[in-house]
Amino acid sequence: LSAGVCCCCAALRPRYKRLVDNIFPEDPKDGLVKADMEKLTFYAVSAPEKLDRIGAYLAERLSRDVVRHRYGYVLIAMEALDQLLMACHSQSIKPFVESFLHMVAKLLESGEPKLQVLGTNSFVKFANIEEDTPSYHRRYDFFVSRFSAMCHSCDHDPEIQTEIRIAGIRGIQGVVRKTVNDELRATIWEPQHMDKIVPSLLFNMQKIEDVDSRIGPPSSPTGAEKEENPALLAENCFRELLGRATYGNMNNAVRPVFAHLDHHRLWDPNEFAVSCFKIIMYSIQAQYSHHVIQEILGHLDVRKRDSPRVRAGIIQVLLEAVAIAAKGSIGPTVLEVFNTLLKHLRISVDFELSDRRSSAESTTFSTSSKESDERIVQNAIIQTIGFFGSNLPDYQRSEIMMFIMGKVPVFGTTSQSLDTSHLGDLGTRRIQIMLLRSLLMVTSGYKATTITNALPPPFLDPLLSPSLMEDSELRQLVLEILHNLIDRHDNRAKLRGIRIIPDVSDLKIKRDKISRQDVSFMKKHGQQLYRHIFLGCKEEDNVQKNFELLFTSLALTTIELANEEVVIDLIRLAIALQDVAIINEDNLPMFNRCGVMALVAAYLNFLSQMIAVPAFCQHVSKVIETRSLEASYFLPETIFKDKCSLPKSLEKDDKNLFFLTNKIAESLGGSGYSVERLSVPYVPQVTDEDRLSRRKSIVDTVSIQVDILPGNNTEDKIDNTEEITFEALKKAIDNNGLEEQEKEKRRLVIEKFQKAPFEEIAAQCETKANLLHDRLAQILELTIRPPPSPSGTMTMTAGHAHYQSVPVYEMKFPDLCVY
Repeated sequence: LSAGVCCCCAALRPRYKRLVDNIFPEDPKDGLVKADMEKLTFYAVSAPEKLDRIGAYLAERLSRDVVRHRYGYVLIAMEALDQLLMACHSQSIKPFVESFLHMVAKLLESGEPKLQVLGTNSFVKFANIEEDTPSYHRRYDFFVSRFSAMCHSCDHDPEIQTEIRIAGIRGIQGVVRKTVNDELRATIWEPQHMDKIVPSLLFNMQKIEDVDSRIGPPSSPTGAEKEENPALLAENCFRELLGRATYGNMNNAVRPVFAHLDHHRLWDPNEFAVSCFKIIMYSIQAQYSHHVIQEILGHLDVRKRDSPRVRAGIIQVLLEAVAIAAKGSIGPTVLEVFNTLLKHLRISVDFELSDRRSSAESTTFSTSSKESDERIVQNAIIQTIGFFGSNLPDYQRSEIMMFIMGKVPVFGTTSQSLDTSHLGDLGTRRIQIMLLRSLLMVTSGYKATTITNALPPPFLDPLLSPSLMEDSELRQLVLEILHNLIDRHDNRAKLRGIRIIPDVSDLKIKRDKISRQDVSFMKKHGQQLYRHIFLGCKEEDNVQKNFELLFTSLALTTIELANEEVVIDLIRLAIALQDVAIINEDNLPMFNRCGVMALVAAYLNFLSQMIAVPAFCQHVSKVIETRSLEASYFLPETIFKDKCSLPKSLEKDDKNLFFLTNKIAESLGGSGYSVERLSVPYVPQVTDEDRLSRRKSIVDTVSIQVDILPGNNTEDKIDNTEEITFEALKKAIDNNGLEEQEKEKRRLVIEKFQKAPFEEIAAQCETKANLLHDRLAQILELTIRPPPSPSGTMTMTAGHAHYQSVPVYEMKFPDLCVY
């Protein structure tokens, strides 16, 4: 009777349960019963409304088998679920998927590695199925957390550990693929998910032994390598994740990278950080590159107080990112990038100087090490600025040049330049050198159509400022920047080194006809260039490199910007430099005087061959030949040797050793040059900064007589008085000599105004006016002072105002006010 009752109850069970029970054999080793599985599949396809019940019943059996450790039946249940999932694609599959995911979660929660791998494989198969309709209620938070935890498996058995980590990475890859293809793909990009996924992938990528072998675009490894190597599998998953990122969620995918690198201290050394960001830059879409660069800059701001090597590591990563993004779209925030880098350059110099001040009392190795580390940071910033700027289009590069030049601390630009008030003179000089080095890299390779575009007045004026002539290195950088901008035909390499060139035609110099814009530029700004070269030759701390760069500046100006009028001006400048070395009003060392003479010889030799006037070339060659025999220290090949014997004095009367103005005028006059201005000595232009800077004013070097009020010194009065004798009275009566002197003065004045350039006349008149204005300002400052007030004057002490009253009986009133 009992057997009949059991058979009756079994017959009353729902058909889907009987079909599910039939797929399980008595012995789990026999595996899935394929015939009954085909019946179950046919039933599910024919009656899709039963799918949810089939899934729920399978989940119930699987949960029971997991608890009872009957893992054979667990494998059979998951195989059946996979086949049903692959066979059914109807609307009713949604409830069945929920049961399926519930069973996968049960497997992942178990502590058995085989079950975790089994659940992962089933989830990956499910992730590859494209569903017809989106699921608005399904979430994968649990799977993200569980797969991320599996990526960090620390099992004692290395093989099991690797197997679980691979399963976790494949599970994350499945979640990414499933959610990106889903309508609700935005959920996976939420920060709480990215903070788990990205660090899990990076943790496994750190196991890559050969980093450089996989830098660049994605490689194509074999399937076996993907399955067996967690590092390689994680890298490919990371690339796939970034490749699917869009504009709105790019930042959420990148920020966890910084957190991981910070937590594991991977900025120093930064090989892994560099490889990570190379992978990022190659994987994302090109138009989103500027997002990554902005994130790196933002992280640099956050870590600005960290050790120099950490900051240097971040900047190196930025350089590598810029190197990849520069050829594509860098974005509209170019100025922001440069502004941030320049700000960190100033911070680095500030740290370096503070370390140096702290080491003044106790010198230690650690302090010197910090200074060298800060230099590493500064060099990294300069390289990044230079590489970034040199890869920009010309219109953006000119803006960056103006931007950086505006940050250089020079006279009159304190409103825009970097704040160096608390750094002192040494800090200001360091900032100037760093910024000019950055500017030098930005201008490298810049080719402007006209010189006006390359050297606009807002850029040229601060670049040639006397504030940037305080140091030999500063002057070298300024000249090299000028070479980058003036040299539009790549002739600078041919002119490298100062020497007497036997035949200039062998250099094969490239040049074009001087354009009208270039002629206009030289009329407006030529005096600035001449003045900078003139003053640069008179500096006492000049070394051989300074003279070489000055020679190159003169030669490039001749090639790119010289017409007949400019040639005359350059000859006048060269003769003026020769006079500086001969007369030596500035008390230059003998090496500098001989160096200037060698510079003039090398340049006039070059110029004479460029303009190809035979008589001029003959005169220059004769002087150089005489020097080689009698005074070889006036030639660059001799004076710039390591061991060169210098003369004790220069013979001013030996005309054969000098280039003579009258002979140059005769030689050029016969070839059609207007040589009237050669007789007018070159006088450098005077600027406001010359009068107000701390350096020796150029006004002191120019002989200009200015009539001002007589001084009050008794010595001046004694010098001005003259003893009255009979001879003096006789001379006073004889007016012929005085008349001749007056006539000569008038003739010289008229000749100067007829032949001298307008710029020089304006410079001399401006000098007189400026000197008179300064003297009047001094007088007014001494005489006009605010009178004392009985109510007192207000002073600020500790943020509080205090009034100091003056008694009336102690006040001094003018005589006219007292009665």
